[in-house]
Amino acid sequence: MNPQPLKIVGPEDFQDAFRSAAVRGAPAVWVVGDPMFLLHRAELAKLAMEFRLPTSFLGRAHVEAGGLMAYGPDSLHMYRQAATYVDKILKGARPAELPIEEPARFELVINAKTAKALGLTIPPSLLARADQVIE
Repeated sequence: MNPQPLKIVGPEDFQDAFRSAAVRGAPAVWVVGDPMFLLHRAELAKLAMEFRLPTSFLGRAHVEAGGLMAYGPDSLHMYRQAATYVDKILKGARPAELPIEEPARFELVINAKTAKALGLTIPPSLLARADQVIE
């Protein structure tokens, strides 16, 4: 099955998007990184549960709010990386001359409680690779 984008302009579109995904028979929903989705993470987790759709997110906060899983850059580590740039700039480095760095650490977070509520069994090998499993 090919990914099917769902048009979401604002939070008022969430319900219809999840309903559409469920009606289409989507096996799961991948929520891209966007500040709007982070702000409404609890609502997204609730709708995913309501429509019985496993969800994958970019960050840990979504999983802590009830989403199934997240894989993405470790935000805390990225903030620490940013602090080193600020330090260099304050010490006189020219921002245009600083190298661009990619995220150095990624994390996998799985919500076992959500998996159980959805009737999913997470393979032990995936649980073993997770940086955190929320029980």
